[in-house]
Amino acid sequence: MELNWSTFILEIINFLVLVWILKRFLYRPVLSVLEKRRKQIEQDLNEATLRHTQAIELEQQYKKRLDKWALEKQQLRETLQQEILTERTRRLEQLQTELASEREKAAVVEQLHLAESLRCYQQNAHEQGARFATRLLTAVANQELESRLFDLLLKTFDDLDEERQMTLLNACEKSSEAITVTSAYTLSELQQQQLELKLNALCKRSVKINYVQKPQLLAGLRLLIGASVLSINLQDELSGFAELIHESK
Repeated sequence: MELNWSTFILEIINFLVLVWILKRFLYRPVLSVLEKRRKQIEQDLNEATLRHTQAIELEQQYKKRLDKWALEKQQLRETLQQEILTERTRRLEQLQTELASEREKAAVVEQLHLAESLRCYQQNAHEQGARFATRLLTAVANQELESRLFDLLLKTFDDLDEERQMTLLNACEKSSEAITVTSAYTLSELQQQQLELKLNALCKRSVKINYVQKPQLLAGLRLLIGASVLSINLQDELSGFAELIHESK
């Protein structure tokens, strides 16, 4: 087989032309596309890296934010618990104060009830005592008892203090009317004489005496000297006892 140089050279030329055509119209566009693709991939990788970096930063920020929120939530929880404890303590103290106040009020009301009950008992006792004393003194009132009360009245003149004597003396001097002697029973002449001597000595002069009998006195005497009264009789004593009961109501 013989080598055909002309054909060989033409084949070489054809090959070179083909290579030039491929390089001109195919390889360069492909390289250009590949270069653009490479640049796009690099850009995408850079963007992905940037996004990854940003994502990591955001993740760290979110983690810090979550840690901060957890810390704030813990602080808020502790603050709320402290406020609840403080409010609970305040409410308990207020409740204890109110309970103490209610107990004091209840104690005061109880004391008032006890005092009212005691007052009622005392009033009833006084009233019963007054009724009993009235019945008893009414039963024992007689002329003999009046004689004893008369002797006690005479002794009273001797036991008057200086102030009382001056009061009766002034009443006697200021009054021009007769001294009224009221008794439950009629006084004997001896008793009248004894009484006149005491009154003359008290008034330091001879006095005029009017004798009045009043059975309502039960027993005893009542002397009206001007505006002053000197008495020792059962009626006045019982009246004074009744007034004492009335004042205690």
